[in-house]
Amino acid sequence: MAQQEKQEIIHVASNRKALHNYHITDSYEAGLCLSGPEVKSLREKQVSMEQSFARLNGGEAFLHNLSINPYKFDHSGALYEPARTRKLLLKSAELKKLIGAVSIKGNTLVPLEIYFKRGWAKVKIGLAQGKKAADKRDDIKKKDLEREVRRQFRSDFRG
Repeated sequence: MAQQEKQEIIHVASNRKALHNYHITDSYEAGLCLSGPEVKSLREKQVSMEQSFARLNGGEAFLHNLSINPYKFDHSGALYEPARTRKLLLKSAELKKLIGAVSIKGNTLVPLEIYFKRGWAKVKIGLAQGKKAADKRDDIKKKDLEREVRRQFRSDFRG
């Protein structure tokens, strides 16, 4: 009987603003190239995904403006820029697919969440299209209606 490996996922951060501003059509899991102190900082959830985005350059994917605060107990003296560009590790077939998809007008890559999977830092990037103001208002209306229905449903069963 083969033992199944445990898929332990430790959630670090999510980009909720991306779900509000974009229609996510597809998502991919990518590895993240980090230095030692950056990994320790990430484990302490010292990260900000505001204004971060992914871009394809020369057949490779890079994550821009992901801010990882410096690790406070790092005594090696190796300082790094918190919002530096970081390389994303994707399979070549996924990269080719993304290059074709991003070339279509209106498509972009946004990071959705950062997590650790089996000890490795991963980022979920989404192929996205920007929402218009009317789409955002429609989403807000749907959420409000769902909230009202849930509230009414709970009150009907309570008394």
